[in-house]
Amino acid sequence: MAAPDAVVDLYDKLERLDAAWSPRVVAEMNDYQFKLARFEGRFVWHRHEATDEVFLVLRGSMGIELRDRTIRLGEGELFVVPRGVEHRPFADEDCRVLLIEPRGVVNTGGAGGELTAGNDVWL
Repeated sequence: MAAPDAVVDLYDKLERLDAAWSPRVVAEMNDYQFKLARFEGRFVWHRHEATDEVFLVLRGSMGIELRDRTIRLGEGELFVVPRGVEHRPFADEDCRVLLIEPRGVVNTGGAGGELTAGNDVWL
């Protein structure tokens, strides 16, 4: 866990991500966590019933499939998936993303499966 007054170098930490779809916490604010993740390939369809989820692309590009459209994001762009909206992130090539969500949110929502990552794993 980072010290409360520590500077977090996001780009240094991006280099330490070793597995796709395994978000790692880099900072906290109140009950919210800032998580870095590598995306490559397609994730699972899922939803978060109790919270919105923020995706901010730091490197590369990605998409977020919704049931009625696909959102495409490039470096420096973000999108907020509203609570309860089913979505499936994907990236055709390695993409690095900052996620912002409340502590304890399971990355696969209620869908579960082999891509479910552990919570509160710090980088």
